Amino acid sequence: MQNNNSILKKFYKFLLGIGPGIFAIGYTIGTGSVTSMIVAGSSYGMQLLWVLLLSCIFSGVLMEAYGRYALVTGETALYAFRKHLKFGNLMAILIIIGITFGQWNSLIGILGISANAIYESLALFFPAIKGHEYIAVLSIAIIVISFMYWILWKGNYSIFEKILVIFVSLMGLSFVLSLFVILPDPAEIVKGFIPSVPQVAGGKMLVAAFVGTTMASATFISRPLFIQGKKWTKSNLKDQRKDAIWAALLIFIISSAIMAVAMGALFEKGEPVTKVLDMVYALEPVAGKFAIAIFFMGTLAAGLSSVFPILMIAPLMLADYQSGKLDTSSKQFKIMTGIACIIGLAVPIFGANPIKAQILTQVLNVFVLPLVIIGIIILTNREALMKEHKAGLALNIGMILALIFACIISYNGAIAIFESL
Repeated sequence: MQNNNSILKKFYKFLLGIGPGIFAIGYTIGTGSVTSMIVAGSSYGMQLLWVLLLSCIFSGVLMEAYGRYALVTGETALYAFRKHLKFGNLMAILIIIGITFGQWNSLIGILGISANAIYESLALFFPAIKGHEYIAVLSIAIIVISFMYWILWKGNYSIFEKILVIFVSLMGLSFVLSLFVILPDPAEIVKGFIPSVPQVAGGKMLVAAFVGTTMASATFISRPLFIQGKKWTKSNLKDQRKDAIWAALLIFIISSAIMAVAMGALFEKGEPVTKVLDMVYALEPVAGKFAIAIFFMGTLAAGLSSVFPILMIAPLMLADYQSGKLDTSSKQFKIMTGIACIIGLAVPIFGANPIKAQILTQVLNVFVLPLVIIGIIILTNREALMKEHKAGLALNIGMILALIFACIISYNGAIAIFESL
């Protein structure tokens, strides 16, 4: 028992050591990401694994670029855009609007999915609550969002980081454990690294959703603020790079595990995902109530790990734009997180099915991404700002490839939305 406790403590310290990367995982792997991975795995097997891999590689590159800039200059992203770029003020405003719209839309679906997941799981054990779905889901959503807001009202960066470590740990362990329960065909997983796009209705939109959820603009824009909250300095450049690598690697491992579980449980049966707990129902014959518990825990942890940073994103970006400082105790921060909480209740109040909304939201997230990449390419190549830490050949190649990839996916997403109208 003592040995197990020691392992858990070491794992907890390892995750705390990742630092700002924990927020990157929180922004990236929410119920929107889980939904996209489940829909992809259940509909196309591992065919889109290559998209996930590229997205994670480019995410690591962009986290390194934004982190390096923050440590060398001491400046945050939007503040730097406004200060140093010719059209930086307009870029910063467009980024704030685009990310806030995408993240708040995502929050609406996340809270709806999380509340539905809790309700449907309770209904499996307490059938008496069936028939009261609307009031039960709404009540659960209000309790969850109120608890989150209370933590944001009272807490600070250190507390937020520790809570996210708990959520991310539960999420990662749950989904990886689910993978060992299902044991999908390794050959099918390897095939997923060969580039191809499903030539079916919705295939292009799902590719865009993959990138929208994995290369999340909010992750990169907020990174300098969280580095500031961590109190890292220029002496932590190596720590920052390790943090970016570990965050990107963990995002890939957790996301690919979800996709592989969905493939193993649903793809071969030809069962599409239409409800929140379709995955759990598919796992139940294999592992019984245990499957329900582990996948429910992962889905809920994914939702809660995303709600936290999403509630913070609008006031953080506004503070970044105004002064370039992380401030979680201001009146502005508390009012804007409160508004986000109310917006998040839209799906539970109107009783909508949030699955389709989540996919569309992830697609919308990609349209601001090219601006986010262009800005950091310019800044990290300015010798007057970066001096000897200016972007080298490898980082520039990575950022340019990320920009090309983002532009292709944005175009792809626009076509997908047009085709769906």
